[in-house]
Amino acid sequence: MSLLAVDVGSSSCKGVAFSEDGRMLARKTSSYCSVVSSHSLRAEMPAENFWRAFATVTHAISAELSKDPVEVLAISSHGETFVAVDSQNRPLAPAILNMDNRAIAQADHLIKSLGSRNLFDITGLTPHCMYPAAKFLWLSEHDAEMFASAVRFLAVPSFLLARLGLPPYIDYSLASRFLAFDVRKLTWSPEILSFCRVYGRLPELVPAGTIAGKIMGVAAAELGLRSGTMVVVGGHDQPCAALGSGVIDSGRVSASLGTYECLVAASRAPALNDGSFAANLNTYCHVVPDRYVTLAYFPSGIMLEWYLRLIHATGDSTEESSIDEWCAQLERETSRVPSGILATPHLLGTCNPDFNPTASGVFVGIRPSTTRSDLYQAAMEGIACEFAGMATLLEEAVGSISDIYVSGGGVRSPFGLHLRASLARRKLQVMKCPEAVCLGTAILAGVAAGKYRSIPRAVQQLVQVSQTIVPDNSTGEKYKSQMSQYRLLYSSLAPLREAQTAFTREEA
Repeated sequence: MSLLAVDVGSSSCKGVAFSEDGRMLARKTSSYCSVVSSHSLRAEMPAENFWRAFATVTHAISAELSKDPVEVLAISSHGETFVAVDSQNRPLAPAILNMDNRAIAQADHLIKSLGSRNLFDITGLTPHCMYPAAKFLWLSEHDAEMFASAVRFLAVPSFLLARLGLPPYIDYSLASRFLAFDVRKLTWSPEILSFCRVYGRLPELVPAGTIAGKIMGVAAAELGLRSGTMVVVGGHDQPCAALGSGVIDSGRVSASLGTYECLVAASRAPALNDGSFAANLNTYCHVVPDRYVTLAYFPSGIMLEWYLRLIHATGDSTEESSIDEWCAQLERETSRVPSGILATPHLLGTCNPDFNPTASGVFVGIRPSTTRSDLYQAAMEGIACEFAGMATLLEEAVGSISDIYVSGGGVRSPFGLHLRASLARRKLQVMKCPEAVCLGTAILAGVAAGKYRSIPRAVQQLVQVSQTIVPDNSTGEKYKSQMSQYRLLYSSLAPLREAQTAFTREEA
């Protein structure tokens, strides 16, 4: 018997089947159709795309596991994306994605009405247009008929559970991404829900690892699974990745290197302090009981995907084998000295510390002699500079950080790992299982099904390090000047970002 963990990401759905001893038995990915956008700030997609990708992944994995059929399925997901549904849980409109930034004015309204610090003290988040709370206000103003007719607003896993005929539960960690969840009382905030006019219209709350039920008959057949397969509620992808990296208590930090790059620390209480608030850090519920996570993050892999598509004219192709080949070729062409080109990876806006949704990526220092490998190196250097900055921000909030346990697509770049370690001046412990989100989700499934006695015992048994990347002092010294210039560039762009924000508010 095997444990199937499905992670519904922002650009694709990934499934990994694990044996009880943590071996990966099968792995499949299905990308979504193109995001629909009628406006530069809007990002929507038919909710059915999530379902199709989910079913495609489970079918493909199940077909490979005739000797180890799936016994338990657990679902994790990226945050913020939601679907408005009717009383039968049928979508009333396309899903509004996490990268959608239409609700800038409404986020401002939340701040003016409820107070930024008050919202942070309740939710562990500072107001931003990415969060559903702001988008609920936008919908009530701009699509009032649909908003009024919506019975529920579901997170992606909640929507998938409903499609399976199960209760559309949401765990505490994913609920925390709505900017409407009280992270200390572990309940939806009546104050925020009433203000946003969604009281009683959000999913039922349960702890991560709750058994949602069993899928039977037609629903099981749609996924290619056996009737009676148990389904377990997972959580938000970043806490799941932290669990899959062994971050279940203070003293250990993980980093998931994907579309966004997130550094995550665990604690026994949310870090609702002045430092976290000033840096716009997120601090909310872990998928581990009675634990919290604090994280700092920034757009990362999205910049490399954009660049690779640009230079290879590959359209929407994101096949991992092709990406690995292209990156390996570019890394062979990189220099071991700083490129002298400054690149900010803010294709989706900035995150910590200023969270500006209208910021964009920038290259500075391009000359006629600049090559494609120079630009690739500059992009990797910019990501490494951001990584070092996030490590410093997180350390100021949660205490000393030494080793960082890394996983995700970014670990496939030796050059990128070397730069991150050397510029952050910290050891990187590369996880043996590159799919930390899915491993963490599988641990939740295994504990719920009684395969492991507890989460700590499962971590002890399954979570392992494959290699250690030691910071190179000489590389760190070489990059001192470029890192200073990067920080100067970041701060000097502030007036431009303010102007872009003002323009965007007029256009929204």
